[in-house]
Amino acid sequence: MTPYAEQPAAPVTYDLPPEALATYQPEQAEPEDFDAFWKQTLTEEAGPPTIEAVPVTTGLSTLDAFDVTLAGFARQPVKAWLTVPAGTRTPLPCVVQFVGYGDGRGDPIDHLLWASAGYAHLVMDARGQGGSTPDLPGRPGADTDGPPVVRGLTDPADYYYRRVFIDAVGAVAAARTLPQVDAERIVLVGGSQGGGIALAAAALTAMASGDGPAVAAVLCDVPFLCHWERAVRLSDRGPYAEVARYCARHRDRAAGAMATLRYFDGVAFATRATAPALFSVALMDRVCPPSTVYAAYNHYAGDKRIAVWEFNDHEGGGSHQTRLQLDFLAEILRRV
Repeated sequence: MTPYAEQPAAPVTYDLPPEALATYQPEQAEPEDFDAFWKQTLTEEAGPPTIEAVPVTTGLSTLDAFDVTLAGFARQPVKAWLTVPAGTRTPLPCVVQFVGYGDGRGDPIDHLLWASAGYAHLVMDARGQGGSTPDLPGRPGADTDGPPVVRGLTDPADYYYRRVFIDAVGAVAAARTLPQVDAERIVLVGGSQGGGIALAAAALTAMASGDGPAVAAVLCDVPFLCHWERAVRLSDRGPYAEVARYCARHRDRAAGAMATLRYFDGVAFATRATAPALFSVALMDRVCPPSTVYAAYNHYAGDKRIAVWEFNDHEGGGSHQTRLQLDFLAEILRRV
């Protein structure tokens, strides 16, 4: 028995009731120039897929690890880890992972699952979030103060996630050049912030490639960066609450901040992503409220499933969700 959407759901105490969540599909509030903004950003800020991968010693015998530097926003260097099963000689399906808010890439020994399951695994650092990649501004004088989620919030061109989303596009492009990777079987994975980045990367990679290859699948757990206008008014912890506090302190900037966030909404990216996707939602999640997850899921343009964790907060399904992901990818990648 799997906890997909057709399973009964428990009552929710602070968000919409379960029956309303299942069909919640709010009207999109994206700017008229959304596509033009991102096409221009891709043209100006996404460089060629350059990558350097240096072998590192981990003390582990079952995988090989590489310290990776790839070209992100404005060709700035972004760090990542690549892990593969030890002795890999032929290209493997590759999981490109994006990390949660406040996390960096960590250490290779933090990332054992996907290589252990037989995949190449590229974990992208989150610039300016405690990892190995600094958050460099895109333009002289751009605002890079404060928590990441509010940096450059008054101007879409300077907003933090413009840089991060292009980093993610660079990570996908770079992964395709690695000799250990089957370029036709790239999977995007992330939870919370990583889930929101995965949605954006799926849509923007397709936009950048035109008729070229799209990603094979998306695994999107309890995603952040979705349905901002509701999220910042409902969530009482985590980065959405940081945006609400910013607007409370800077009353004169609140309208401009919300206008900026419409260019970075996972709901808009979901309508432009078509790879098969497995989402998850936790019905007691106060960091990424369930309605904001369903807003992206119900707008998602590709084949999709959602695992519903009735009694969980932002931890979501944990290892139970991981088992579902492994089964989902085994099914999907057989078709590719």
